[in-house]
Amino acid sequence: MNSISDSYKNKPSHHHIVPLDFKNVHTVPDSHKWENVEPHTSGSVPSIDLCDPNAKSLIGEACEKWGVFYVTNHGVPTNLFKKVEQEAFRLFNLPTDQKLGALRLPDGVTGYGMPRTTTYGSKLLWAESFFMIGSPMEHATQLWPHQTDQQTTFCAVMEECQKEMKRSSGRVMELILESLGLNPEELTWVKPKDGCKEAQSVLSLNSYPVCPEPEKAMGLGPHTDTSLLTVLYQSGCTGLQVFRDGIGWIPVQPVPGALVVNAGDLLHVLSNGRFKNVLHRAVVNNEQHRISVAHVYGPPADVKISPLMKVAGDDDDDHDPPLFSPVTWKEYIYAKSVHYDKALEFIKVTAE
Repeated sequence: MNSISDSYKNKPSHHHIVPLDFKNVHTVPDSHKWENVEPHTSGSVPSIDLCDPNAKSLIGEACEKWGVFYVTNHGVPTNLFKKVEQEAFRLFNLPTDQKLGALRLPDGVTGYGMPRTTTYGSKLLWAESFFMIGSPMEHATQLWPHQTDQQTTFCAVMEECQKEMKRSSGRVMELILESLGLNPEELTWVKPKDGCKEAQSVLSLNSYPVCPEPEKAMGLGPHTDTSLLTVLYQSGCTGLQVFRDGIGWIPVQPVPGALVVNAGDLLHVLSNGRFKNVLHRAVVNNEQHRISVAHVYGPPADVKISPLMKVAGDDDDDHDPPLFSPVTWKEYIYAKSVHYDKALEFIKVTAE
């Protein structure tokens, strides 16, 4: 099957997969110590009501200036996230040996382990994640081998979350395309009809345990996402920070009822560099176990993404030349696993 789950098949993982046993660690080991971590500053990320008649233009402006924004009235039920959060805590509070029963394979995408962004830095992360594409039943049976009711409940909640987040992500993607002057139906996978390929996505539960020395550790190192979008739910604890040129690291506070949208590398490509692919990180704390739920949204794995020449405001006869070569999400995931933060340079069009 041609899917993003195949992206690492020919690229054996060379990064650490197994998280620390956080419950039994009382100091940050050298392997997890980050030096010279830049402090954060202050600022306000834009917030957009998807029911606002001006949502399209506001989203376009936020993508250009920030690459990140909150969305409200997104349609995902608040009580669903409470259920997801409850199941996430249930999973991450399991004994380490039990969690390792669902350990992600070295060349796999789904299952328990360290975040894949571990590859983007020399130090390890104070974090653990659980990744899903579709039903997580295979891993649920590994996590709760003798609790069929818990397996069923976990899978039902996660499958509903994937469905709702994919629908909401698709709506945001439609507005982004409209802000570029494009009819979303021109990209058939955004609003697929019968027989058409659909957008693909990965759901990630992320755990940032209480850290005894938070100033020495990182939950996620600075990185950009490979996807078009990442739509994020945050529990009631601050941790996500985004980088703004000329300002620095800005905390993205949890806002009740709001989701955070991060623009990724493929959206930067699609917009021919017009929309920012936001650099972000996650910090940890010594008081509260933080959970986030990330829905990573992209095109079908084998669909080429290339710069759109028809963008709002451009004269029909005066388009900017494409800055990037066409690339599939699958190819780009592979490129980023090899070239890390230089992956976009790898697909840039060179002037003749």
